[in-house]
Amino acid sequence: MMFRWHPRSTLLRRNITAKLLLPLSSHTRQVSPCEVSAPPLHAPFSTRIVGDEPILVRDFIRSALYNPKHGYFSLRSGSVGVLERSIKFNELEGRKDYMEHLDKIYRQSDISWFTPVELFKPWYAHGIAEAILRTANLSVPLKIYEIGGGSGTCAKGIMDYIKLNAPERVYNSMTYISVEISPSLAKIQRETVGVVLSHSSKFKVECRDATDRSGWGDRQEQPCWVIMLEVLDNLPHDLIYAENQISPWMEVWVDKQNDRETLSELYKPLEDPLIKNCLEIVNLSKKQASPSGVRLMTDTLWSKVFPRPRRCWLPTGCLKLLEVVHKALPKMSLIVSDFNYLPDVRIPGERAPLVSTKKDGRSSDYDSYLEAKGDADIFFPTDFGLLERIDHFCSGWLKLHEGASSKQGRKRRTIMLDTSSFMEEFGLPSRTRTKDGYNPLLDDFKNTKFYLSVPTHNIK
Repeated sequence: MMFRWHPRSTLLRRNITAKLLLPLSSHTRQVSPCEVSAPPLHAPFSTRIVGDEPILVRDFIRSALYNPKHGYFSLRSGSVGVLERSIKFNELEGRKDYMEHLDKIYRQSDISWFTPVELFKPWYAHGIAEAILRTANLSVPLKIYEIGGGSGTCAKGIMDYIKLNAPERVYNSMTYISVEISPSLAKIQRETVGVVLSHSSKFKVECRDATDRSGWGDRQEQPCWVIMLEVLDNLPHDLIYAENQISPWMEVWVDKQNDRETLSELYKPLEDPLIKNCLEIVNLSKKQASPSGVRLMTDTLWSKVFPRPRRCWLPTGCLKLLEVVHKALPKMSLIVSDFNYLPDVRIPGERAPLVSTKKDGRSSDYDSYLEAKGDADIFFPTDFGLLERIDHFCSGWLKLHEGASSKQGRKRRTIMLDTSSFMEEFGLPSRTRTKDGYNPLLDDFKNTKFYLSVPTHNIK
């Protein structure tokens, strides 16, 4: 949702800031024999996120980011930047000039972050709008949902583009619905889109949690589009742990120590249905290349001689969201943009997150997710191959217990593109190019991708 310049490469990261204060409880708890406890972490503010009972890692992350009283985005939602005017890239000399201009914008606005759709407005949103117009069935009213719409810049840019470039009947009959969990951002979105009076009757914000199925109402059979820009990176994830290379995975829970001022991890046998389903989807590709008997013997011996703990982060929040959206909107087309890689991750484990905060204008990363206390953003890389499998599973085509797939044929057609490839295909790259040919939209977004998924005729 927010990018920050990485000084040693052309990769992008995100800027962040925030603060949290929560009440403590005085309850103590005994660890049962089936649970294994990890060394504690002294994180007094974080302990206020955890109540009297242990919670799954995904619930800890959800609270640290989204709790209405102490969550990072609830406290810092006002920090999402809105540029007063678009950057005129063609008037900048090159990369140095662009970086100085960007630094000036941040200093003048005192904003924690600007999203890419904001930095490159209106061209970023116009590229997405063009992708929709090329693919959508325009014989039916166009309906677009955006989950996590930020400041509303994407919505306004898309509606502007459709008004200017689509047949008049397409714009007149369209609806654009923003599903936004933050009340303050919902207000900003209405103000941003409302600048164009004709948009107002076609745009609305539903302030709710997109992962709550009840909020979507009855199942809708008409085609529609769902947009998620930098949403998956902030969805709650679960963590699983294994003592060595061949020992079974265990769920990770977060608990307070008896002193009530420190947090620790508890490891329990896999029981949570969402974790088990997500792990099965992760393992599908591994099942197709099962190791030989000799390889298994070698791995067993190696794990005894050189035991090495394993940690794996599972995108259970993504799985839950796509399950809900597919059930509510079975004929939806999907556009996702997010990080596929994050540099300098300190936290261990496959698909591990960055936990980063900002103080006195400088960003710094934590060594543990347990240190997040409302002042830190927790964001994950997106495994786009895994995202595709989750998408197919939620559509009903990919089966976990009946073989690799349904016999009815794929229900989705999907494509993954680097941001530069997506914008070269659907956008206007010339509009974000500087005088010497440097193009920040194409050159600096090396660790971000787009994922497009549309339904086929195999919908039964």
